[in-house]
Amino acid sequence: MKLALFGCGGTGRLVRDRARDEGHEIALILTSRDAARSVEELAGELRGLDAAIDFSVADAVPVHTEICMRANVPLVVGTTGWRAQEPQVRRIVEAHDGALIYGANFSVGVNIFYRIIDRAAELFRHLDDYAPFIEEAHHARKRDAPSGTALRLRHIMAAHIARETPIASTRAGHIPGTHRVGFDSPADQITLTHTARNREGFAAGALAAARWIIGRKGFYEFSEVFDQILNLNRGGAEAQRGS
Repeated sequence: MKLALFGCGGTGRLVRDRARDEGHEIALILTSRDAARSVEELAGELRGLDAAIDFSVADAVPVHTEICMRANVPLVVGTTGWRAQEPQVRRIVEAHDGALIYGANFSVGVNIFYRIIDRAAELFRHLDDYAPFIEEAHHARKRDAPSGTALRLRHIMAAHIARETPIASTRAGHIPGTHRVGFDSPADQITLTHTARNREGFAAGALAAARWIIGRKGFYEFSEVFDQILNLNRGGAEAQRGS
């Protein structure tokens, strides 16, 4: 794939390095230094690329979407904290008949964790003695709180549990990311935890999403098409082993 990258912070650099290791080309990297340039100019530089990946800042997502849609380049959004602007972003994608896939977390492990929590919430649906809660912790540089992953977990649980699930957030040090979902009763407590050791999983998932979105149209959430992405990724890996 020939890719553009919005943002070159910690996760952006991981995407860049992993993409190159996998044999992809990072044809263009845009950072905050390019913010003063026009949408038309930047769209011209993106034309002809296979996809773009955004790990920048929340406020830039609508502009980056406009740039990609004008260039007819599908966009993978790994940035979090922008969901209040989702109606605007969706309108941009639809106006250009383009393609965008976003995710609160592109880690394969987290997306499996979502499914575990969905089943757990279903089991606790009618057990009023058990109060649900979510705790999440990230490094001090993370700007949004609660995390997008925690909000996604609460949304999943809301499909089964009528009461709102509270979220407690911690920002400190260099924590890559920990999410703990619990169900607490007077008699006992059950907890389920996902702990990220690093951000490599985010980069791998974003690249898998980029492969999947090429040639498609529409507005997608990563966890909703997770099976399709895994199957495409698995098929590519098997073909590579067979060659």
